Amino acid sequence: MKASVTKGLGQGFVVEEVELAQPLGHEVRVQVKASGLCHSDLSVATFIGEDFPVVLGHEVAGVVVEVGPQVTQTKVGDHVVGSLIQYCGACVNCLSGRTFVCLRPEATLRPAGQPSRLSWQGAPVAQGMGLGGFAQETLIHENQLAVIPDEMPWAPAALIGCGVLTGAGAVLNSAQLQHGETAVIIGAGGVGMNAVSGARVAGAETIVVIDIEDGKLERAKAFGATHVVNSRTTDPVEAVRDITGHGADHVFDFVGARPVTAQALQMVAKGGGLYLIGVSTGDAGVEVNSIATLSASQKVQGVYMGSSNLKRDIPLYASLYLQGRMNLDDLVSKEIGLSDITAGYEALKDGNTARVVITDFA
Repeated sequence: MKASVTKGLGQGFVVEEVELAQPLGHEVRVQVKASGLCHSDLSVATFIGEDFPVVLGHEVAGVVVEVGPQVTQTKVGDHVVGSLIQYCGACVNCLSGRTFVCLRPEATLRPAGQPSRLSWQGAPVAQGMGLGGFAQETLIHENQLAVIPDEMPWAPAALIGCGVLTGAGAVLNSAQLQHGETAVIIGAGGVGMNAVSGARVAGAETIVVIDIEDGKLERAKAFGATHVVNSRTTDPVEAVRDITGHGADHVFDFVGARPVTAQALQMVAKGGGLYLIGVSTGDAGVEVNSIATLSASQKVQGVYMGSSNLKRDIPLYASLYLQGRMNLDDLVSKEIGLSDITAGYEALKDGNTARVVITDFA
């Protein structure tokens, strides 16, 4: 089968013929129908590093074509979405419903001594985040898959497993935003737009989106932002206080640059929370004055994957989309072929491009 293989740091994405093993245990073989381009995969390929060679791609949607002998949660013919949340299902965190902080995520991978799921020219190939969606087919542990309705279109479906879980989940799960509360979303990229959608679903009275690009802010209005602020030309802290009167109940930082996060903390109302999701610089973080924070009863919380339970949340977001209550179509700016990944990432440098999705695997 064809797969886009990254052979080393900075060596790009090259389509090769690779071998896919037969499913073992809880593994599911999926014919990939759509695979989104996320900056996390590009970071792995260019400077973070991984076991090379590797097939990346962690926003996956497709059809189940074969299941391992121990699979119980899906069957051949099911339409599924994959997620990079890897969980064992048996540790104390999983048993308490917090699968996104599983203590044994490696349980979703093949143990040492078993053949690699992927091989190229007779040598093992790593599988990025247990998914490896830049390929015609892939083997995925059933715990990393959720079944979606057959009528769900493939391109927006692929985005649910990462960007939608992260953005909407930060609002609905981590912050548990309540009807009538106020939200500030800093960073109007694709993940931020999912936070806007989540705030709308939750019934937020005021949704303020902050960015430095007017094109992104216009898009935010289409997703449901009630107010937009260009922080290049306007003091965002003053703007938020003018809009809300006293600060926001929930502030979501999808940028993760120290000066931006410092401003974000100043936007939080008494009793409110700051949620840290994005990381764009090596020194990302925020200095917290304990006296001021405790006297205002504020909280600062790190958020991983929207505190999501993928088995519950992926089908939920697919259902909300099909009901017309969650905008995913406008996230898909461009559809490309498997050999066009490098060009796809170039397209993402344009602020007007939300997401790029592989839908042609020929």
